[in-house]
Amino acid sequence: MKTSLLKAATLAAVLSLSTLAAHADDALKIGYVSAERVLRECNLAKAAQAKLQAEFTKREKDLADMDAKLRAAADKLDKDAPTLSEAERNKRQRDVAEQSRDLQRRQRELQEDENQRKNEELSAIVDKANKAVKQIFDAGKYDIILQDAAVFVGPRVDITQKVIDALNAQK
Repeated sequence: MKTSLLKAATLAAVLSLSTLAAHADDALKIGYVSAERVLRECNLAKAAQAKLQAEFTKREKDLADMDAKLRAAADKLDKDAPTLSEAERNKRQRDVAEQSRDLQRRQRELQEDENQRKNEELSAIVDKANKAVKQIFDAGKYDIILQDAAVFVGPRVDITQKVIDALNAQK
Protein backbone atom coordinates (compact mmCIF):
# COMPACT_ATOMS: atom_id res chain seq x y z
CA MET A 1 0.00 0.00 0.00
CA LYS A 2 2.79 2.42 0.92
CA THR A 3 4.58 1.51 -2.30
CA SER A 4 1.46 2.24 -4.33
CA LEU A 5 1.05 5.60 -2.60
CA LEU A 6 4.72 6.40 -3.15
CA LYS A 7 4.49 5.50 -6.83
CA ALA A 8 1.30 7.55 -7.25
CA ALA A 9 2.85 10.54 -5.50
CA THR A 10 6.00 10.25 -7.59
CA LEU A 11 3.98 10.00 -10.79
CA ALA A 12 1.93 13.05 -9.79
CA ALA A 13 5.10 15.01 -9.03
CA VAL A 14 6.68 14.05 -12.34
CA LEU A 15 3.52 14.94 -14.25
CA SER A 16 3.34 18.28 -12.45
CA LEU A 17 6.97 19.01 -13.26
CA SER A 18 6.42 17.92 -16.84
CA THR A 19 3.49 20.30 -17.17
CA LEU A 20 5.57 23.14 -15.77
CA ALA A 21 8.42 22.26 -18.09
CA ALA A 22 6.13 22.29 -21.10
CA HIS A 23 5.43 25.93 -20.39
CA ALA A 24 9.05 26.80 -19.69
CA ASP A 25 11.70 27.62 -22.25
CA ASP A 26 13.93 24.72 -21.27
CA ALA A 27 12.82 21.10 -21.37
CA LEU A 28 12.73 19.20 -18.11
CA LYS A 29 15.62 16.76 -17.86
CA ILE A 30 14.73 13.66 -15.87
CA GLY A 31 16.93 10.70 -14.99
CA TYR A 32 16.25 7.39 -13.30
CA VAL A 33 18.53 5.07 -11.32
CA SER A 34 17.82 1.46 -10.39
CA ALA A 35 19.54 1.14 -7.01
CA GLU A 36 18.97 -2.62 -7.02
CA ARG A 37 20.78 -2.95 -10.34
CA VAL A 38 23.63 -0.70 -9.19
CA LEU A 39 24.09 -2.82 -6.06
CA ARG A 40 23.98 -6.00 -8.13
CA GLU A 41 26.27 -5.02 -11.01
CA CYS A 42 28.89 -2.52 -9.84
CA ASN A 43 32.41 -3.77 -9.14
CA LEU A 44 32.34 -2.40 -5.58
CA ALA A 45 29.35 -4.59 -4.72
CA LYS A 46 30.90 -7.65 -6.33
CA ALA A 47 34.16 -7.06 -4.44
CA ALA A 48 32.28 -6.57 -1.17
CA GLN A 49 30.38 -9.83 -1.72
CA ALA A 50 33.63 -11.71 -2.37
CA LYS A 51 35.22 -10.08 0.69
CA LEU A 52 32.30 -11.09 2.92
CA GLN A 53 32.32 -14.62 1.51
CA ALA A 54 36.02 -14.98 2.30
CA GLU A 55 35.56 -13.42 5.73
CA PHE A 56 32.90 -15.89 6.88
CA THR A 57 33.79 -19.10 5.01
CA LYS A 58 35.90 -20.57 7.83
CA ARG A 59 33.25 -19.96 10.49
CA GLU A 60 30.56 -21.45 8.23
CA LYS A 61 32.74 -24.54 7.67
CA ASP A 62 33.40 -24.86 11.40
CA LEU A 63 29.65 -24.74 12.08
CA ALA A 64 28.98 -27.34 9.38
CA ASP A 65 31.60 -29.61 11.00
CA MET A 66 30.07 -29.01 14.41
CA ASP A 67 26.62 -29.87 13.02
CA ALA A 68 27.95 -33.10 11.50
CA LYS A 69 29.52 -34.11 14.84
CA LEU A 70 26.28 -33.32 16.65
CA ARG A 71 24.27 -35.45 14.22
CA ALA A 72 26.76 -38.30 14.61
CA ALA A 73 26.53 -38.07 18.41
CA ALA A 74 22.71 -38.04 18.27
CA ASP A 75 22.67 -41.04 15.90
CA LYS A 76 25.11 -42.92 18.13
CA LEU A 77 22.95 -42.15 21.16
CA ASP A 78 19.84 -43.45 19.36
CA LYS A 79 21.68 -46.61 18.33
CA ASP A 80 23.26 -47.24 21.74
CA ALA A 81 20.31 -46.14 23.91
CA PRO A 82 18.83 -49.62 24.43
CA THR A 83 22.11 -50.97 25.82
CA LEU A 84 23.04 -47.95 27.99
CA SER A 85 22.28 -47.57 31.65
CA GLU A 86 19.72 -44.89 32.43
CA ALA A 87 22.39 -42.65 34.01
CA GLU A 88 24.68 -42.95 30.96
CA ARG A 89 21.78 -42.38 28.55
CA ASN A 90 20.70 -39.24 30.49
CA LYS A 91 24.29 -37.96 30.51
CA ARG A 92 24.64 -38.40 26.73
CA GLN A 93 21.24 -36.79 26.13
CA ARG A 94 22.33 -33.76 28.18
CA ASP A 95 25.61 -33.61 26.23
CA VAL A 96 23.78 -33.73 22.88
CA ALA A 97 21.29 -31.09 24.06
CA GLU A 98 24.13 -28.84 25.27
CA GLN A 99 25.99 -29.25 21.97
CA SER A 100 22.78 -28.44 20.10
CA ARG A 101 22.24 -25.23 22.11
CA ASP A 102 25.87 -24.25 21.55
CA LEU A 103 25.54 -24.84 17.80
CA GLN A 104 22.33 -22.79 17.63
CA ARG A 105 23.95 -19.95 19.59
CA ARG A 106 26.98 -19.93 17.29
CA GLN A 107 24.74 -20.00 14.20
CA ARG A 108 22.80 -16.98 15.51
CA GLU A 109 26.04 -15.13 16.26
CA LEU A 110 27.36 -15.89 12.78
CA GLN A 111 24.11 -14.70 11.18
CA GLU A 112 24.20 -11.48 13.23
CA ASP A 113 27.85 -10.87 12.35
CA GLU A 114 27.19 -11.52 8.65
CA ASN A 115 24.20 -9.16 8.66
CA GLN A 116 26.17 -6.44 10.43
CA ARG A 117 29.10 -6.69 8.02
CA LYS A 118 26.79 -6.83 5.01
CA ASN A 119 25.04 -3.67 6.21
CA GLU A 120 28.39 -1.94 6.76
CA GLU A 121 29.58 -2.81 3.25
CA LEU A 122 26.21 -1.90 1.73
CA SER A 123 26.17 1.45 3.51
CA ALA A 124 29.60 2.35 2.14
CA ILE A 125 28.54 1.40 -1.40
CA VAL A 126 25.27 3.34 -1.12
CA ASP A 127 27.18 6.43 0.03
CA LYS A 128 29.50 6.18 -2.97
CA ALA A 129 26.58 5.53 -5.32
CA ASN A 130 24.74 8.58 -4.01
CA LYS A 131 27.85 10.70 -4.61
CA ALA A 132 28.09 9.31 -8.15
CA VAL A 133 24.41 10.11 -8.76
CA LYS A 134 24.97 13.65 -7.45
CA GLN A 135 27.97 14.12 -9.76
CA ILE A 136 25.97 12.86 -12.75
CA PHE A 137 23.07 15.09 -11.69
CA ASP A 138 25.32 18.16 -11.61
CA ALA A 139 27.35 17.32 -14.72
CA GLY A 140 24.29 16.37 -16.77
CA LYS A 141 22.25 19.36 -15.57
CA TYR A 142 19.32 17.15 -14.57
CA ASP A 143 16.23 18.70 -13.04
CA ILE A 144 15.24 15.51 -11.24
CA ILE A 145 16.64 12.01 -10.79
CA LEU A 146 14.26 9.33 -9.56
CA GLN A 147 15.51 6.30 -7.72
CA ASP A 148 13.38 3.13 -7.67
CA ALA A 149 10.18 5.13 -7.23
CA ALA A 150 9.25 5.42 -10.88
CA VAL A 151 6.27 3.58 -12.28
CA PHE A 152 7.62 3.17 -15.82
CA VAL A 153 11.01 4.27 -17.11
CA GLY A 154 12.18 4.52 -20.67
CA PRO A 155 15.79 3.87 -21.63
CA ARG A 156 16.25 7.53 -22.57
CA VAL A 157 16.06 8.63 -18.91
CA ASP A 158 17.67 5.56 -17.29
CA ILE A 159 21.11 6.64 -16.06
CA THR A 160 21.77 3.47 -14.06
CA GLN A 161 24.62 2.38 -16.35
CA LYS A 162 26.26 5.81 -15.92
CA VAL A 163 26.17 5.34 -12.15
CA ILE A 164 27.61 1.82 -12.43
CA ASP A 165 30.36 3.11 -14.74
CA ALA A 166 31.14 5.97 -12.34
CA LEU A 167 31.39 3.55 -9.41
CA ASN A 168 33.53 1.13 -11.41
CA ALA A 169 35.88 3.99 -12.31
CA GLN A 170 36.53 4.64 -8.60
CA LYS A 171 39.45 2.94 -6.91
